[in-house]
Amino acid sequence: MRDAVIVEAVRTPIGKGKPNGFLASVHPVELLAHTLRSLVERSGVDPALIDDVIGGTVDQVGEQAMNTTRYAALSAGFPETVPATTVDRQCGSSQQAVHFAAQGVLSGAYDIVVACGVESMSRVPMWSNVPPGKDPFGPGIAARYPDGLVPQGISAELIAAKWSLTREQMDAFAVTSHHRAAAAWEQGLFDAEVAPLDGVSRDESVRPGTTPEILAGLKPAYHDPVFAERFPQIEWNITAGNASPINDGASAVLITSSETAARLGLRPLARLHSFAVTGSDPVLMLTGVIPATDKVLRRANLSIDDIDLFEVNEAFASVVLAWRQETGADLAKVNVHGGAIALGHPLGASGTRLTTTLVHAMRERGARYALQTMCEAGGLANAMILEAV
Repeated sequence: MRDAVIVEAVRTPIGKGKPNGFLASVHPVELLAHTLRSLVERSGVDPALIDDVIGGTVDQVGEQAMNTTRYAALSAGFPETVPATTVDRQCGSSQQAVHFAAQGVLSGAYDIVVACGVESMSRVPMWSNVPPGKDPFGPGIAARYPDGLVPQGISAELIAAKWSLTREQMDAFAVTSHHRAAAAWEQGLFDAEVAPLDGVSRDESVRPGTTPEILAGLKPAYHDPVFAERFPQIEWNITAGNASPINDGASAVLITSSETAARLGLRPLARLHSFAVTGSDPVLMLTGVIPATDKVLRRANLSIDDIDLFEVNEAFASVVLAWRQETGADLAKVNVHGGAIALGHPLGASGTRLTTTLVHAMRERGARYALQTMCEAGGLANAMILEAV
């Protein structure tokens, strides 16, 4: 029976998604091309053997339009015969690329495939793909949700209210994320996964000196009198400090079968064990990680206690803390090298960024099973389980 294994995983350092960010001068195609080039150089795989390149990008407009993944592969020097496609499952786009790539290997449709992602939020700001005055949802959604959908920040506030999460709890979680990320850098734990670019070798958003007192001074990021009237339960505790920043970055993983890996002399980092995707309430929007975790554990015939490491995307601290309340997971095993609140959240790149960090953490800590899950706009979530080999 065929399996699917990750044999290499790499990412750029993550820059601030602002005009003065470290990577703002780099075209998104070149961001992704850098990881693709690094991936084949580190693995030694002839890119002509790659059956497909599947990439995630969220705002597919402007410099991220026209199937960014295809042009990144060409810019990376891959043969013209290597195909590529770009997918969108919002923040989980490149994790979905991993699912598709692994499923292609498991089915026999692929022997070697790249899953990757990119987002340059400094050059292509969030919502650039929705022109002013245009409705991306349509009349059927307006009829089904007559009170209207809400922005993600409001969803994060609703989650905090529903799970009775305090400002202090969320700020403390954010501080831990920064301190873990800073410690991982100081201990050299990111060295194996990061490919420096244009003189940039470290993640730009990590703040080692962050404290609860500093975060306590930040103002609510999403307060709105209209939503305050609609949702009186909201206490307005989501700030720029306990939410992920906007960022630039790219990441990529190389997936094949154990048989092909052995034939090519490649060392697997982890086996792709089980997958799940779910839909959930598009108003709460970001809670799909809870049923997705349950679903993937059932498919794997494992319990939460069998999992040694977790990567749960830190779009907002409230998302991870609500997930933890529902699953009972040990927070000491969650995002052990810091998460998106500290490292950053370049939307289309985050799925494979989490995978890259996770496979290296598994090797470093001797973990047998690891679980990754991503919340996504529209009330969606991906989850997958990795196994040591």
